Amino acid sequence: MGIFNSILGNAGAVNKENLQREYGRILTAEEQIETGFKLFRDTFIFTNKRLVLVDKQGLTGRKSEYLSLPYKSISRFSIETAGTFDLDAELKIWISSDPQPAVSKKFNKSVDVYEVQKLLAGFVLG
Repeated sequence: MGIFNSILGNAGAVNKENLQREYGRILTAEEQIETGFKLFRDTFIFTNKRLVLVDKQGLTGRKSEYLSLPYKSISRFSIETAGTFDLDAELKIWISSDPQPAVSKKFNKSVDVYEVQKLLAGFVLG
């Protein structure tokens, strides 16, 4: 978990075993969780085949949306770093030739968005 400790500090990193226990039933037989982290109520899971974004919804968070992005379908992605007065960094991910990003997530300053981009690049560019 060293790379995720550097991205988020210990508070944001999610243990692989906890991810497997909570989300293992959405994985294929050949799929393995590589790493993951929490951002507020959302969870980002990097597997060996795709990026899974879990969006907890509602007041209780019992309702969840699972967005699955196979790495081969990601055509481009960008990061926007936080500025002096703008405290949030942003990650955008585009799928195929869609002109609008499929994913747009904001990160606070505790997340090193450069490291998130580096992880995503490693999986997408292989």
